[in-house]
Amino acid sequence: MHSVIRANAWVALKLPSGSTKVLQITPNTTISLGKYGTVSSNLIIGRPYHLTFELQDKLPDESFSRLRVVPSDELHAEVFAEEAAAGCSTPAAAAASNDAVISATEGEEFSLVDDKGNVIARSNREVIDENARQTLTQDEIEELKREGNNAGKDVIAKLLLSHTALDQKTSFSLAKYKLLKTKKYIRRFQVLPIDVANFAHWQLEERDSSKIMDMRAEMIGLVGCWGNVHFGGDEVLLPDPKASTAQGDDACVSVDQDLLGGRWLVVDDTCGLLVAAIAERMGVLYDVDGSEREENTEDQNGATTGAEEGATGAEHLDLQVRPSGPGAAEQGVDTEMADPSPSPTKRQSDGKFKQQQKPRPSDFAIPYSQTNTITVIHATSQPNLSLLNYWGFDITSPNHPPHPLLNHLLNLSWLQLLKPELDTSYSTPPPSASPETLASWKPSRRGNFHRKRRRYARIRHIVDSTRAGNFSGLVCASTMDPISILRHTLPLLAGGAPVAIYSPTVESLAAVADCFSVPRRTAWVSGGEPEIEGLSGEELERWQGNERFPLNPTLLQGVSIQTSRARKWQVLPGRTHPLMTERGGADGYVFTAWRAKPAEGKVAAKGKFKRRKVEVDSEATTPAAAA
Repeated sequence: MHSVIRANAWVALKLPSGSTKVLQITPNTTISLGKYGTVSSNLIIGRPYHLTFELQDKLPDESFSRLRVVPSDELHAEVFAEEAAAGCSTPAAAAASNDAVISATEGEEFSLVDDKGNVIARSNREVIDENARQTLTQDEIEELKREGNNAGKDVIAKLLLSHTALDQKTSFSLAKYKLLKTKKYIRRFQVLPIDVANFAHWQLEERDSSKIMDMRAEMIGLVGCWGNVHFGGDEVLLPDPKASTAQGDDACVSVDQDLLGGRWLVVDDTCGLLVAAIAERMGVLYDVDGSEREENTEDQNGATTGAEEGATGAEHLDLQVRPSGPGAAEQGVDTEMADPSPSPTKRQSDGKFKQQQKPRPSDFAIPYSQTNTITVIHATSQPNLSLLNYWGFDITSPNHPPHPLLNHLLNLSWLQLLKPELDTSYSTPPPSASPETLASWKPSRRGNFHRKRRRYARIRHIVDSTRAGNFSGLVCASTMDPISILRHTLPLLAGGAPVAIYSPTVESLAAVADCFSVPRRTAWVSGGEPEIEGLSGEELERWQGNERFPLNPTLLQGVSIQTSRARKWQVLPGRTHPLMTERGGADGYVFTAWRAKPAEGKVAAKGKFKRRKVEVDSEATTPAAAA
């Protein structure tokens, strides 16, 4: 997470009215805050997050409002004044401690203070006068707003002074009145970073909640905790096979089971919010070094830097100076555009210098990490992870700049997982050509040749590593039937791996929990199902189920369904109740369980057992002794 506001970063602006505005901070632009005014984006770039800014009045020769950082003692002036008054024994002593405070007589209660800690209103009655009214007209209020004096604080002060029955309000009503006017007229805003919790609240309260399946922050936390999502290890890359262009799929690097670890299987129908929450816990969501990277430029062949997106076939080329020499054609490079100069820089036609980069790896080099990865299974040709754009990652971009998710986010379709031989991008062998033939082709044809080979290598690695299983956990938030998801994903989990499934409604999760109930497990173990007789342990794990047993009931242990919702309450003497204006919608439920590896065969206790002889008094056991 960044500590300062960067250019082109997405931020959340918290306005006095309580609403949140999410936007991208573009340099040299004007940010509109609605009725509160406008501000230049350059004034907040480079500033720390969580500061409260106040829009000052425009100077005659300026076209924008300057900003002032509001100190904490000014923001919490009322709290400090209450604590200072509570520390004094009498109201007179409290007034004596501050010469600017109005002296109070016995029985009066001061409840409102200005930004400097001065009391500006008091209450001495327990009831609210319903005839209280404001003497300022709407035209006069609009005139005060147009003058724009003192960031709206003058408007609030005049509204309080013009109230004819302000002294007849209770302390609660008086504080509520000032709070409402402050939210309406004060020109302040706070800049917050776009983390998953802030974004989910904004999407839920002010945007389309159905886009994220009504997933609240409490549900995001439950899914992440019960899914045991955490940092799964440093990045581990497979070695480059240095395959020549004449080699086919025999040169692809095979999946190494010993390197796989810290991998989570994800089914996400929340447009990427679930993936963002998991990536945040794994430490691969925020591009910390993005501000230090230079913008990608095109080389002489028009290639740009980036990494190729595997399962969809999107191409990411590498910006480099292509090597020359006898082995250049073997590595699949363009010998016509090679630079024979060994110097670290070379002069372009426009007179600029360009630093020489490392040679590009071979076509079958795998850029994905073997640990700390997120594997997304989707039902379409490309996963819908559009919300990741708010964190600087665009899965549809063919030439994506460096980002942590590039090497840690893998995706494949259900077709590639269940029947990869039916997917042409996986089953079609990669093209091959000799170096002499490749050198005779046009640059565009050579580019397509290398693109197809790289796409084949990446898709094959994603599919083979996913089908190899041994995942550390399964996290789902999907509109699909959870039973159908578990039928194909449970065999891919390692023993003891957690399972966390979110659903807006409880009915679908209750059906899943019933599949692993104690009566079903007892009937399964007792051997009452003829279809499973003679099957091995691996075949039982991949058994497709029937009407009586939709799933193997021994594959999960500790099944439970839970929910949580943090409600806001108004806590006052005699009037404690939940807020009536809180958003409704689905509460959401989470299905949790742990993957179990059933033991093969019958379980029986073994060992030597001796029956103990208990010595008793023979006289006590006779009928006479008993009588």
